[in-house]
Amino acid sequence: MRALVQRSRESSVSVDGKTIGKIDKGLVVLVGFTEGDDLEKIQYIAKKIVNLRIFDDEDGVMNKSILDSGGDVLSISQFTLYADTKKGNRPSYINAMRGEDSIKLYDLFNEELRKFVKVETGKFGAEMIVNITNDGPVTIMLEK
Repeated sequence: MRALVQRSRESSVSVDGKTIGKIDKGLVVLVGFTEGDDLEKIQYIAKKIVNLRIFDDEDGVMNKSILDSGGDVLSISQFTLYADTKKGNRPSYINAMRGEDSIKLYDLFNEELRKFVKVETGKFGAEMIVNITNDGPVTIMLEK
């Protein structure tokens, strides 16, 4: 499981010209799954995300989590996090979990995050336009 976490000032996702998810201050999480991913990995990553101390405290030091500072999560399914370019310029996605299995884990992942924060989502498998205003910029890759 891989999750790319970005601190965001405001972000949104749209499908067919319609905004389906939007947050102000918070985190954008691009998440991808591979074979062997399970509930234990999902819970680990979800807890790691909400406890990352990447928001500024009163002294301007990244010392607060989203739980401390407030904010929401925009969660986007992203199989391309498992792109492999070792054999040329055309990425292979063979390590990404198949869609019908991945959607179940994506739903579980969002349920785990919702235990802690409000979560907006994209549409699994859809062609999405994701607008991210990366604050900082702060971008952290998590993998389990």
